[in-house]
Amino acid sequence: MFKIALVGDYNKDIVAHLAIPSALQLASESLDLDITWSWVDTSKINSDNLSCLSEFSAIWVVPGSPYLNMEGALCAIRFARETRRPFLGTCGGFQHALIEYARNVCGISVAEHAETNPESAELIVVPLLCSLVEKTGQISFTAGSHLHSIFKGELGIEGYYCNYGLNPLWKDRLEASGLSFTGFDNIGDIRAFELPTHPFFIGTLFQPERSALYHQKHPLIQAFVAAAIRNIDCA
Repeated sequence: MFKIALVGDYNKDIVAHLAIPSALQLASESLDLDITWSWVDTSKINSDNLSCLSEFSAIWVVPGSPYLNMEGALCAIRFARETRRPFLGTCGGFQHALIEYARNVCGISVAEHAETNPESAELIVVPLLCSLVEKTGQISFTAGSHLHSIFKGELGIEGYYCNYGLNPLWKDRLEASGLSFTGFDNIGDIRAFELPTHPFFIGTLFQPERSALYHQKHPLIQAFVAAAIRNIDCA
């Protein structure tokens, strides 16, 4: 059995929080694997205490921002990136992974999120031009990318509950430091990224967990679970 950390502040009123366990269960059954998961509140995580994450073979930073402790979410993302644990960030997890990467890889030490610090001069995450709350849209993936392989070259039809995304002014700086933007909507706006030098480090603005609301398994969540198994096998 292996364990996945669900980093976020559990709230029964957040649809994604109800869907994620079901999505993981569907992946477990589809892959015939015995998995377990636990919620890890952001308030329990800080740079001086990462022991609460060491027992997990993979980390999913879930929707639900603003988090009670933004620094806790960023620490969890950095821990997954630096220890090469499989990482999935959806919606708020996508946004905060961009901030963590900007701060700790690109050297933008004051990189911020407009939701929590709108007056910052270094806003990596800003309001979307059009809200994606309860919207569904088509996603295409860059040929040769991990996501393109996961989706078998096909388009995705994905659901959202989101008002914030990447500030396009920072796209080139992030890419120059190694991040790849590989998922796009039908007008070319960024909807997913991955880190090619990491075994599995993927963020999506869409919420693949919503597939579980319709009792459907999702290829990205299956790939995440499979990556966690490989992480154990290689440990």
